[in-house]
Amino acid sequence: MCGIVAYIGQRDVVPVIMKGLHRLEYRGYDSAGLAIHGPSGLEVYKRRGKVSELEDWVQDKNISSHIGIGHTRWATHGEPNDVNAHPHLSPDGKIAVVHNGIIENYESLRRHLLAKGYTFRSETDTEVLAVLIADFQKEHGFDLERAVRMALHRVVGAYLVAVLSTDEPNTLVVARKGSPGVIGIGDDEFLVASDATPIIEYTKRVVYLNEDELAVISDKGLTLKNLKNEQRSPEIEQLDLELTAIEKEGYPHFMLKEIYEQPKTVRDCLRGRLRANEATIKLGGIREYAEHLNRAERVVFLACGTSWHAGIVASYLFEDLCHIPATSDYASEFRYRNPVIREGDVVLVISQSGETADTLKAIDMVKERGGIVLGICNVVGSSISRETHEGVYTHSGPEIGVASTKAFTGQLAVLTLIALKLASERSTLSAMRLNQLLRDLDQVPQKIEEVLTQNDHIKAIAEQYAKVKNMLFMGRGAQFPIALEGALKLKEISYIHAEGYPSGEMKHGPIALVEEATPSLFLCFKDGNYEKVFSNIQEVKARKGKVIVIGEQGDAELEEISDAFIGVPAIDPVLMPMVSVVALQLFAYHMGVLNGRNVDQPRNLAKSVTVE
Repeated sequence: MCGIVAYIGQRDVVPVIMKGLHRLEYRGYDSAGLAIHGPSGLEVYKRRGKVSELEDWVQDKNISSHIGIGHTRWATHGEPNDVNAHPHLSPDGKIAVVHNGIIENYESLRRHLLAKGYTFRSETDTEVLAVLIADFQKEHGFDLERAVRMALHRVVGAYLVAVLSTDEPNTLVVARKGSPGVIGIGDDEFLVASDATPIIEYTKRVVYLNEDELAVISDKGLTLKNLKNEQRSPEIEQLDLELTAIEKEGYPHFMLKEIYEQPKTVRDCLRGRLRANEATIKLGGIREYAEHLNRAERVVFLACGTSWHAGIVASYLFEDLCHIPATSDYASEFRYRNPVIREGDVVLVISQSGETADTLKAIDMVKERGGIVLGICNVVGSSISRETHEGVYTHSGPEIGVASTKAFTGQLAVLTLIALKLASERSTLSAMRLNQLLRDLDQVPQKIEEVLTQNDHIKAIAEQYAKVKNMLFMGRGAQFPIALEGALKLKEISYIHAEGYPSGEMKHGPIALVEEATPSLFLCFKDGNYEKVFSNIQEVKARKGKVIVIGEQGDAELEEISDAFIGVPAIDPVLMPMVSVVALQLFAYHMGVLNGRNVDQPRNLAKSVTVE
């Protein structure tokens, strides 16, 4: 959950690393630092706080080099401060390490090294690795590559590490296990990063590091080996990414930009897959295992956070449209139970980043038990795209805002495509109903555009409620997980306590929280649950609770009973989650801004959860 960037080449390294750290700051932003090869050895500069604070601190210093490593941190071991910030040095100052991940056995390694007379400055697990590498060099005279490789054989956990040594000033060693890493190949230069965002400005030619792989980068070129010291030839890929995709382009925040990108990103997701006029769906990512999915007796969705909410929506879709028993489970809970997975069961894992640690562990468990694992993620070349049997990309483009928006609607679009494709194969829908749903799905981007025209109205509602301390979000059917998502977005962005519930559960406890100071937001659509939800709204009003309602445009009766009403365009209830959630995203965004929050980088959170 940290960002790593490294460079070796002909450029001045400090501006390259600083710009890269700014691009990676969405992955962690409680401290930042860099290490370079200076005239007298390794020079380390690090500061608690944002990358801008580090940048301000070093700008007046005479720092110049052509090789260096940088890091922006999301704290796991040790509080955010200057000492615990990365990079970390070995006691003799000859080794510098930056690290993304967790070394699970760092306490036993630390005790071992303390017994050998070493000392530690920080509370981090990463410093243990720096000392361990130095110990292998001291004890055995290993070069940097072998010392890193031998040290990693002793490590239990996940990592992307980049290492410098004063003994080899023109060499950079990088290794990964369970945390993503990509190497950009330019003209007489190499960049290493946790993702492609710091690289795209310099080159589109990249090599993705494989699991348990180590790269040695020097003025002689790039060498790739696994931890068994077996070499492989680099497989150079071309980045499908433009620089403008990771810039704000005039928006005040990435989150607002990404909310407004959703008509385009949903179209991109559907393009080439949905042929509404021909009433067909083509999913090229699921070919070999399509028949397994078609024959499945049940489907399990595994995910975390926002992606879990997408899985709940999908479970409703699969049961309704395909007549397949379906459940959605937290990957972080699933892997610590003893779940029943039978050979041939189909599990769909969902992740924006494709690097979610709990989800990756769950994949291993499912595969060990004979299940078929299909992946849905946004990042090409990510670990989940490699570890699953097959899968589908959402094509939502890079999402910089920590709170997911466009990636979520992309997930819903893919899951809806899969459900409709499966319903067609299993003949669980009439041709007329299927054709109508496909035509309506093709109209979703336009419906989202209509919701976005209400931005000013939604902002005005947020202004009325910006200072509340608590909120309840409620919906029924497939709108229940959208209520969960709305509550999560509000918590993430504004730090206002919010809870999501099925509307029918309100009188089984949550109604005790209803008062004038705690508004309730209802999702109420003409989907078979309308009268029931309408009654729930009346129950809140009878207890003098304030009610915000998101319903269909033109619903005069619903607007009359509401204290605030947001009308969204009508569409088939199966597809309404992709439309209604956009209003909730805008509401959360404005609530956050009105409360003075950093909506792109909310406190304590990071975009890619690569630790357990």
